[in-house]
Amino acid sequence: MKFHSKLAAFVLIALSLATPSIAVAATQKKATPAKATKATAKAAPKKKSHYSAKKKVTRHASVSGKKALTRVAAHEPFHNRLVTPDVAAPQALLLNSNAAVVFNESNGEVLFSKNNTTPMPIASITKLLTAMVVLDAKLPMDELISIDEADVDTLRNTGSRLPVGTTMTRAETMLLALMSSENRAAAALARNYPGGTAAFVARMNRKAQAIGMKNARFYDSTGLNGGNVATAADLVHLVQAAHDYPEIREFSTTQAHELVLSSGRHLQYRNTNALVKDEDWNIGLQKTGFINEAGKCVVMQATIANTPLVIVLLDSDGKYQRLADANRIKRWIESGGGYKRLFAKG
Repeated sequence: MKFHSKLAAFVLIALSLATPSIAVAATQKKATPAKATKATAKAAPKKKSHYSAKKKVTRHASVSGKKALTRVAAHEPFHNRLVTPDVAAPQALLLNSNAAVVFNESNGEVLFSKNNTTPMPIASITKLLTAMVVLDAKLPMDELISIDEADVDTLRNTGSRLPVGTTMTRAETMLLALMSSENRAAAALARNYPGGTAAFVARMNRKAQAIGMKNARFYDSTGLNGGNVATAADLVHLVQAAHDYPEIREFSTTQAHELVLSSGRHLQYRNTNALVKDEDWNIGLQKTGFINEAGKCVVMQATIANTPLVIVLLDSDGKYQRLADANRIKRWIESGGGYKRLFAKG
């Protein structure tokens, strides 16, 4: 019995000594896949490398069980920030416009959006891009430009107070195109570009892509062509990029201008956006637009409640609805609506 007891004790000791080795071996076998998994996890972010700096990477956060509105990555170029899908308040901001964006430039917050990824005609908002292309070419702004028969609208047969033969500086031509949405002026700017209108329109499309307007397409410099399309999100990029040009800020917000023709006739031009003369508004840039396909449109860079905002309103019906929508947004922001519901998604 003593022998068997000693033998059993010896076996137990031997097994206890062997167990750690077995455990280590098992751990080592399991460790190999773990290392492979870890390496794969480190490599995964490389998939993001196909996103260019011009394409905004957005993220969702969760607050109180609700998905937060998308925030912009702070390190990416400001004018290339993407805008989120539809974001609305729990008590929705009701707008007449069929597509809209309210974008906080100070931190990249999308305060409100509606149908912002749907390409649609943008009419004379096109002229912001027209002005950018002219200014990028660094053409003499004091050079005289004449309105030609080629500048007359034969697509829609719209009227113009600018007679064929009118001569103005390039600067004055751009002023009328931006503040009063004068189509013949916009056409003349393109026609007097090196290479003519075709080269100008090609440059417009390259510029649009360069500033992040991924869904935009342009066929003319006036916006009369219904093929000029963009999403509301694209137009946030356009407004931000155009705001970098002092001439566009000044010309688009000029309230009135008097043009003296060679005949001695005086023409009085007014801004197509009545809000520029409203003392309750602080507008840094604006452009209106209208053709039947586009409805009434307006884009603005404005400061409301000490916050720089981009406002995009597309396809509104009724003569005054786009500006009424802008005023609704202003009251909503000033009442704190844009901040009480930053993390609500509709």
